[in-house]
Amino acid sequence: MIEMNNKTNVQQNPQNVKDQSLTENWVTVKDINNNLIFLDNKEMITGVKIQPRNIFIMDQNSQAIIIDALKTFYNLVDFEFWLIVADRPVDISVYISQLEVHLNNVQNPAIRKLIANDIEKADLFIQNDVVDTEYFILFKDSNTDSITKRVRMLINNLATCGLIASQTSNDDLRMILDNFLNGGKTYKNRTVTVE
Repeated sequence: MIEMNNKTNVQQNPQNVKDQSLTENWVTVKDINNNLIFLDNKEMITGVKIQPRNIFIMDQNSQAIIIDALKTFYNLVDFEFWLIVADRPVDISVYISQLEVHLNNVQNPAIRKLIANDIEKADLFIQNDVVDTEYFILFKDSNTDSITKRVRMLINNLATCGLIASQTSNDDLRMILDNFLNGGKTYKNRTVTVE
């Protein structure tokens, strides 16, 4: 093994030196494709994204039914899985642009004031780095048929709990990795800057 602070050793063997300080060199992710994270050891990671649902605005009986259904759901899962809660930045720039166009087209002063207030509120969201909290159940497997069955089982069983789920997308998986590896910051073109 080459010591990174031994300049003579590095200079003698420059072809053997990789920049070991890059995250890419110690993370076992090979690729993200077809809604799967491919690992170096031939295993794949995927799962489901669960749409949030606030059960605390429901009556006590409805809450109890959903909680009991979730207990049953977790007891039915017979493989290792991870519950992931991740924050994704909210991009409302398109919404703000539409409001600004609408503001320019409206003549009524009362309506203009309401639209201007909405634009101010939207700007506050952007300034305060508002995020959506997203929920995932991820698992790893090396068999694509098994992965398909597990994803289908998770979606169907979560539906019996009153929750809507769908298979994770490539963007979901990249966002989860960004959250864990880069503190939620997305870096373009594999460039990481140190502040």
